Amino acid sequence: MYSSLSKIAISIAISLTTLLASNNVCAQNETGAEQLRQFVRNSKSAEGDFVQQQLRAPKANEAQDKGLKVVRETRGHFVFQRPGRFVWDTQKPFEQKLITDGKQLILWDKDLNQATFRSAGQALATTPAAILFGETSLDQNFDLVEGEERLGMKWVALVPKKNLNAKNEPPYTKISVGMSNGLPKALELIDGFGSVVLVTLDKIALNVNLPPNRFTFTPPPGAEVLRLK
Repeated sequence: MYSSLSKIAISIAISLTTLLASNNVCAQNETGAEQLRQFVRNSKSAEGDFVQQQLRAPKANEAQDKGLKVVRETRGHFVFQRPGRFVWDTQKPFEQKLITDGKQLILWDKDLNQATFRSAGQALATTPAAILFGETSLDQNFDLVEGEERLGMKWVALVPKKNLNAKNEPPYTKISVGMSNGLPKALELIDGFGSVVLVTLDKIALNVNLPPNRFTFTPPPGAEVLRLK
């Protein structure tokens, strides 16, 4: 079974795949929501680098004036192509890949020499990004609420529509996207326990040509292969 860390990575990877979506650089005076809608409408593929941080509030015996504390950080490279294909390649501090061709989701852990296969449809069903992953309008499933400007970005909260099926309710109590100069630069996820995951993006290239085999994976000889239903 996937670890909780892997489940977080899956949700983030899929969410970012749906949010990176435009070849137009919007004017900076546009709202964050307007920029985000442009992305969802126009982008077909993208790749870039990411830094993912898991944050928590300081404990009682720690300094209270330094804000959230970073408890885990990973770095890597992402690639996506709509509809439904992505690679989320964690390179530091360990090597792990999430790959999907739209039909199956593969988790490859180099240290464990283990590849886990499962249905992409089932894996995506528990994430809010599953609704965004195809060609549907962002506004059909979410209310976009303008937030504050911080860290040089215009933040937009994605609030699920009340008519969503219960099984598609997001695992997070808050999902926000930070936009700057027409590009999504950050994704912030907060769960019911107050845990925060912040993903920042860099070196984003939009609408790049990607070969079909970029989204395939064959386990090396001797690797353990698990197939989950």
